[in-house]
Amino acid sequence: MTHIAVLGSTNMDLVAYVEKAPQRGETVTGREFRTIPGGKGANQAMAAARAGATVSMIGAVGNDAFGTRLRDTLEHSGVDTDSLRTVEGPSGTAHIVVDDEGGNAIVVIPGANGTVDHLTPGDEGVIASADALLLQLEIPLDGVLAGALAARRHGVRTVLTPAPARPLSAELLAATDLLVPNEHEAATLTGRTDPRDAALSLLDQVPEVVVTLGSVGCLYLQRDAEPLVVPAPRVTAVDSTGAGDTFAGALAVALSEERPIREALTWAAAAAAISVQREGASVSMPYRPEIEALYTA
Repeated sequence: MTHIAVLGSTNMDLVAYVEKAPQRGETVTGREFRTIPGGKGANQAMAAARAGATVSMIGAVGNDAFGTRLRDTLEHSGVDTDSLRTVEGPSGTAHIVVDDEGGNAIVVIPGANGTVDHLTPGDEGVIASADALLLQLEIPLDGVLAGALAARRHGVRTVLTPAPARPLSAELLAATDLLVPNEHEAATLTGRTDPRDAALSLLDQVPEVVVTLGSVGCLYLQRDAEPLVVPAPRVTAVDSTGAGDTFAGALAVALSEERPIREALTWAAAAAAISVQREGASVSMPYRPEIEALYTA
């Protein structure tokens, strides 16, 4: 069984479901409110575990009720939380509005995630033992860079989802093996709105790029190779929250199992397609038999 390490955020998602998201200064009436364990790091950890990997989560939760529930949810999905520390203060939260077309808008309050700006004793050993390290940007960039450099020292593949979108240092990009932005994130990194142009530009700094394109699928580029477009299965989206994290977690598993890149991307796209048909982030993520069923359909 492949081993995936995840260094990143854990948040409690506070989700409001509405017919149409409010504009600035507007008040709307929602139809439902839910608290759902999430955070991009935790989401990717759970996605990878449900996709069949042994997963270790490195990060922090607060000493509040949310922190207890976040840890319990990760463990219930089979994620090892020995490297998930508890700190004084509140856990991270994400305040999410989901409309009836499946779109979302999110405000993240870091909370305990803001303390993950360095590796603690034992973290590098966890990373060194992994086949891949999943990274995102909901913890301080110093922590992300520390994890990426540790992975590089031990020859571990780094898979970075550059979200929330922000400019990144040349040092972090140089320590990244596979960058997985969506269209908006790719544009933020490069200033180019066309996904292919953005991906080509990113290849100056990273060896492989996958730009996720929502319902269209994804675009994969590697240095000195022809671009590869992999379509997504056609499904009706209910809630796209967590779809990108599901894709990244499943992709890391598929690549660590040494699947060919087209197969790995198609398999990850199947996982994401299942997740968007369900409400919530972590609760929507499919288990391996579900992915296999759609992948082979």
